[in-house]
Amino acid sequence: MSGLMNTSIKSLPCVYRGKVRECYAVGEDKLLMIATDRISAFDVILSVPIPNKGKVLTGLTQFWFNKLTADLPTQLTGIDPATVVAPDEVDQVVGRAMVVKRLKPILVECVARGYIIGGGWKDYQATGSVCGVKLPAGLKMAEKLPEPIFTPAAKA
Repeated sequence: MSGLMNTSIKSLPCVYRGKVRECYAVGEDKLLMIATDRISAFDVILSVPIPNKGKVLTGLTQFWFNKLTADLPTQLTGIDPATVVAPDEVDQVVGRAMVVKRLKPILVECVARGYIIGGGWKDYQATGSVCGVKLPAGLKMAEKLPEPIFTPAAKA
């Protein structure tokens, strides 16, 4: 079983290729957002996909949007992705794509940390804090924090 590493949608202009998702313009006010099966670790795209990863990500997104936003406006349009691509491209979108409103994003990355690892460990070693949150002295790398901390950051 192989995974979808890249899409080849020719019927719509591509406006973005990220580490996992690809976006195509659907008119001026909507986007077709496709979740591929690519894996990204430490900002590197690995060469081997996880088959159906994009379908799982899309299913989880739809589940939680339906569960948590029943009475709230969202970017979801309800348009079937198969209706906005050419017939020979439908297999690239079924189960792994959503048609969304084109909106201006809020560029913030929200990170909840339960363990002192990665960039948080580097900050802690230098300052004893992570994103301004003072932590107990003497923590070891990958140690569980006394309680989770929320460390939002601006995205580039």
